[in-house]
Amino acid sequence: MKIKLSRTALAALTATAFGLGATATTVDWMRHAEAAAQSAPTPLAQVAPAAAPAAPPLVSGLPDFTALVERTAQSVVNISVVGKTPQRAAMNPNDPMFEFFRRFGIPVPQNPQRGGGETPAPRGIGSGFVISADGYILTNAHVVAEAAEVTVKFTDKREYKAKVIGSDRRTDVALIKIDAKNLPAVKLGNADNTRVGEWVAAIGAPFGFENTVTAGIVSAKSRALPDESLVPFIQTDVAINPGNSGGPLFNLSGEVIGINSQIYSRTGGFMGLSFAIPIDVAMRVADQIKQYGRAKHARLGVSIQPITRDLADSFGLDRARGALVANVEQGGPADKAGLQAGDVILSVDGREVSDSFDLPKLIGNLPPGKAVRMKVWRQGAERDLSATLGEQSDSEVAALDDSSRDNGPVRDRLGLAVRPLTGAEAQQLGVSRGLVVADAGGVAAQAGIQKGDAILAVNGQPVGSADELAKLLEKARGRVALLIQRGDNRLFVPIRAG
Repeated sequence: MKIKLSRTALAALTATAFGLGATATTVDWMRHAEAAAQSAPTPLAQVAPAAAPAAPPLVSGLPDFTALVERTAQSVVNISVVGKTPQRAAMNPNDPMFEFFRRFGIPVPQNPQRGGGETPAPRGIGSGFVISADGYILTNAHVVAEAAEVTVKFTDKREYKAKVIGSDRRTDVALIKIDAKNLPAVKLGNADNTRVGEWVAAIGAPFGFENTVTAGIVSAKSRALPDESLVPFIQTDVAINPGNSGGPLFNLSGEVIGINSQIYSRTGGFMGLSFAIPIDVAMRVADQIKQYGRAKHARLGVSIQPITRDLADSFGLDRARGALVANVEQGGPADKAGLQAGDVILSVDGREVSDSFDLPKLIGNLPPGKAVRMKVWRQGAERDLSATLGEQSDSEVAALDDSSRDNGPVRDRLGLAVRPLTGAEAQQLGVSRGLVVADAGGVAAQAGIQKGDAILAVNGQPVGSADELAKLLEKARGRVALLIQRGDNRLFVPIRAG
């Protein structure tokens, strides 16, 4: 039996045969149908199928990163770190072998291990990028934390030993320097101009695979993470893995808009959520480290909490916005400005506080001593207040050069790294001077000294610097009693100094 098809039916059948469906016929398909209909009637089984259409063009507008990589890769470096060898604690006097070594005049070993051998120094890898031709390089603070040796390697295989100028744990930014000139520096962009959805690329050394390029889009801006960081992170879906930390995040213009810092993962590897520190935040910290040896962050002196829908209704706000002041530090900047518990801070210097997470970032990234204008909501109406910001505690801010220079004798004899109390810390503790324990090991850790403790006196003598502590230890020549403040409690801790 022969079957004849109309022009429209033949076109529809041909389109269906090529997976287009009857509604997807085009002029080309209709022309094929016209040609088939004008020829002599032929059994369907003998009709030659029309030639397949040309493949549709690829979606236009996809970025080409080759030029960007060629321009910028030489400014990206790989960073290798050798950490400080963990200080081994002295043998416990209660150890049965202690009396054996003492009785026979044998030097008492420190932390003896079965089979002997030293504790190996920890090692790590990361990335960084050159920000000036005279050798300054930006990376993450966690990349160079506790580093005894830092090596920088360029794409042309040149290697340099680097000096850690300083780091800031609150923003996870570190500034290091190598002895070199005429280096290729990156071009810095403006993170504020970055738009959600735009293409970005990262260059780094994931798992040690040097000069690896990955790309994606900006997923969100001003992202708050559940820690005490002062960073409004740029969230991307760029593949970031261990070793990428400290590397640059580029826009399509080849400008650095962020430092790749963190990932969110349940496996330890990339899961599509990466976070970068905006470059303006990083450069502000780098400039302060270069000028002062450490980063300075402002403080307002308030405790805040989020505004819920119910709280917004009870305060008469049109919607849930701002930061609710729960407590005002007596004598602090906020108190002097007239802020009260129950006020809702709506903006700082014209920048809206949409959520309570915004306020610490806005204040913390301003310089201490800056005068700011605040718009607050109080008793159903807006009010304008002005405050002069104070300085945050240095407890989370590291100036590595100072600790390595001043703490040698103290670390050798007690296993402690210390720094002086700041004015705010001293005021909070109700003392005029003292030291903060930045790191505890050796005999001090065995005696119960902890990181964050405040050392107020040694054998009854007040102490306010690492040099004073070292001199008092030398004078004591043996067991010392440290007056420690931990929280609201004070206690004496006896230690046999090394």
